[in-house]
Amino acid sequence: MDLVTNRLILREFQVEDIEAVHAYASDPEVCRYSDWGPNTNEDTRKFMEDTLVERLRHPRNQFALGIVIKDSNELIGACSLTRTEPLQGEIGYSLNRNYWGYGFATEAAQAMLRFAFKELNLHRVYATCRPSNIGSSRVLEKVGMTREGHLREHRFFKGQWHDSFLYAILHSELKTDDN
Repeated sequence: MDLVTNRLILREFQVEDIEAVHAYASDPEVCRYSDWGPNTNEDTRKFMEDTLVERLRHPRNQFALGIVIKDSNELIGACSLTRTEPLQGEIGYSLNRNYWGYGFATEAAQAMLRFAFKELNLHRVYATCRPSNIGSSRVLEKVGMTREGHLREHRFFKGQWHDSFLYAILHSELKTDDN
């Protein structure tokens, strides 16, 4: 499965992607706001194994795709969609920090939302981010998601409770070339 944008290809992970994945997944700054990481080599290997197995499931509920720059064929991150209920899903993304600030996360998230609504026919897609993760909040707003709330201390990871902003978008709100 490939999702193609102007500058990116979102594609299934391949075994040979492990070094590129580990480059961003082991970076403490990339993982700063995530409930995972920074990854050890074993953590990255397990992620890759799980991802390769998940793509064989039918019906498939998790879509973790590598973000690849078209021009260089370089894997720079991941974008995921998890079907949480029959007509709802959650998106997430992670990017090598050398590529922050270029609009790649926004472009990847837009592609994943189009896939969620047009291919999977989902009704609602949501995402959460830590309130201090301003970059992620901006991405979610740029792709048309609405901040629906502030969830107080709802996630426990890395030894403490964390707040999250909850964002969501409905199928009818997706902006495309068609509407």
